[in-house]
Amino acid sequence: MRCGVPELPEVETVRRGLAPVMEGARIVKVEVRRGDLRWPLAKDFAKRIAGATVDGLGRRAKYLIADLSSGDVLMMHLGMSGSFHIIQDAKNARPGDFHHARGKIGAHDHIVFHMSNGATVTFNDPRRFGSMKLVPRSKLDKEPLLNALGPEPLGNEFDAAMLAKACAGKKTSLKAALLDQRVVAGLGNIYVCEALYRAHLSPKRQASTIADRKGAPNQRAVALVDSIKVVLHDAIKAGGSSLRDHRQADGTLGYFQHSFRVYDREGEPCPNCKGTIKRIVQSGRSTFYCPSCQK
Repeated sequence: MRCGVPELPEVETVRRGLAPVMEGARIVKVEVRRGDLRWPLAKDFAKRIAGATVDGLGRRAKYLIADLSSGDVLMMHLGMSGSFHIIQDAKNARPGDFHHARGKIGAHDHIVFHMSNGATVTFNDPRRFGSMKLVPRSKLDKEPLLNALGPEPLGNEFDAAMLAKACAGKKTSLKAALLDQRVVAGLGNIYVCEALYRAHLSPKRQASTIADRKGAPNQRAVALVDSIKVVLHDAIKAGGSSLRDHRQADGTLGYFQHSFRVYDREGEPCPNCKGTIKRIVQSGRSTFYCPSCQK
């Protein structure tokens, strides 16, 4: 199975796993075992976080957003191989209470949060493409990593009209448009392939064809938005897709990959028709689709 950057369902699954042990708890201490992640951590990273309470743990696109009582916001990105592991009560944990089978235990545990409720939350990242950044809440709306992002696909404001307007006039492919984080935030290769399949739309179709000449949505836009929402909800319910690296915060695997209808199914029969799933490359990324029923 191919590896890839965790997409919205994986990040949301991690958020839901972390929330019960982090929200409302105080960060007693932070161990920075290695600070050179995708970008170096701030020199005062541990000092600024220690003593703060996590007032809320949210998500924006593929970023986890921890709102701290200190006035800072901790932005966390999993990168390609990042994951969080929880020990519910580190003080009373016994050897063998927690285990994950990816590599040597502790070898890539870079940051450890010790919470006031006795839990420890450890960020493990073998490839170190993940990141953590502290941003004053007063400056969050000007944060470069966030301010260019499009709407959340699971938000109430994301609808056919919004997507059609964003795609109107675009000569790029529909697949490329959906991967553009300025058009819609949080979608990646896997779920774009799956959503296009369920909407019966070809990934090669020109993006502008989901809107009329005035930018209003047509039935293609309605079907696509519905498919995006259904695919994401189904994936979150399944705990995300476990490719090579993704695990949930409790160490278990997600299993939505078993529900893939086209992704990584090259050469297999289409579930909808008598066609065969095909793989093509678009902008250096593998695209899986059924040429027979996706038009």
